[in-house]
Amino acid sequence: MKFGKKTAFAALVAASALVFAGCAGGGGDVIEEGSGDGGSGDGEMYIALVSKGFQHQFWQAVKKGAEDKAEELGVRITFEGPAAETEIAQQLEMLTSAIDKNPDAIAYAALDPEACVAPLEQAKAKDIPVVYFDAPCDGDVGLSLSATDSKVAGALAAEHMAELIGGKGEVAIVGHSQINSTGVERRDGFVDKIEADYPDIDIVDIQYGDGDHLKSADIAKTLIAAHPDLKGIYGTNEGSAIGVVNAVNELGLEKGKITIVGFDSGAAQINAIKDGTMAGAITQDPIGIGAQVVQAAYDAANGESVEKFYDTGSYWYDSTNLEDKDIAAVLYE
Repeated sequence: MKFGKKTAFAALVAASALVFAGCAGGGGDVIEEGSGDGGSGDGEMYIALVSKGFQHQFWQAVKKGAEDKAEELGVRITFEGPAAETEIAQQLEMLTSAIDKNPDAIAYAALDPEACVAPLEQAKAKDIPVVYFDAPCDGDVGLSLSATDSKVAGALAAEHMAELIGGKGEVAIVGHSQINSTGVERRDGFVDKIEADYPDIDIVDIQYGDGDHLKSADIAKTLIAAHPDLKGIYGTNEGSAIGVVNAVNELGLEKGKITIVGFDSGAAQINAIKDGTMAGAITQDPIGIGAQVVQAAYDAANGESVEKFYDTGSYWYDSTNLEDKDIAAVLYE
C-alpha cells in the first residue's frame, strides 16, 4: 500500500483466538519482551512486534517505547529482531513464527519490502491485523505505518550540510541500505534537496555499508582517498555515521576537515558532536515510534480506525542544542 499522511481508514477486525507467545526460531540473538510459553487464558491481548534488528541503540529505544505503551494499555507484547539488519532470512523466520502464534495484531518493520509480502498475506488470510513501524512492506496488507518521514529528514540533513560547507564543494554519502525504504528515502531526500537548491554542491559518490560501522569506515576511507577535495560526508544511520567518524579518527584528520552529518542518535554520535568530530545529526523519535505502533496495533485489533501514516518527526541536533529540552527528549544513549 502507499502511505499518505494522516488519511484515516477502517481497520480490519481482529482475530478472536487466544494466543501464545514465545521466541522465534531460526538461531541467532533476539530481543524479546513477554511472558514465556503459552497465553494467559484470560482474554489478554497479545501483540507481536518484529523489528529490523537490535544492534543499534535506536532499536533499544523503540523497544522501550513499545514496552511503556503496552504497560499503559494493559497488553502483552513480544519484541524481537535479527542480530543484524542484513539478516533478511532470519527476520522472515521470526515473522512466520509470530504469525503461527495467532496474535491479536502484528507490528512489523521490513528489512526487504518484497520478501515480506507472502508471509503477510498469510497473516491477512488469518484475519490478523498488520501495522508497520519504521519501514513498510509492499502489498496491501498493512493498515498503518508509524515512522519518520525519511525524505523530509534527508532533506533536513542536506540543508544543514549545505550551510556547514558554505553552499559549495564535494560531498559523499555512506548509506545503510539501497533496499529498505529508510535507506532509500534518507538518501533520496538528501540528493533531491542538494540537486534542487544547491547547484554548487557536487555529490561525488554514494556507497553502502549495510549500517555496519566497520564496513562504513572502510568505505569512508576509500571516499576520502579518492576525493582529496571532499568537504563533507553524510551517514544515513547510526552505524554509517559512526563508521565515518571512526574513519576520520583513524586517518588522523584534523577535526572539521571533513564535515560529518549523521543520522540517529546514540552515545557515540553524541560524543562525536561534543568533541567536534561530527558537525551534527538528524534524530528521530524512536521511543515515540515504539509507542505509536503499539497504539496502532491495539486500535486495529479492537476494530477501530487507524491512520495510514503517523509521522513521528525528525530533528537536527548539534553542539548548540544538545541540552535543549525538546531535543534531549528525542535523543537516546
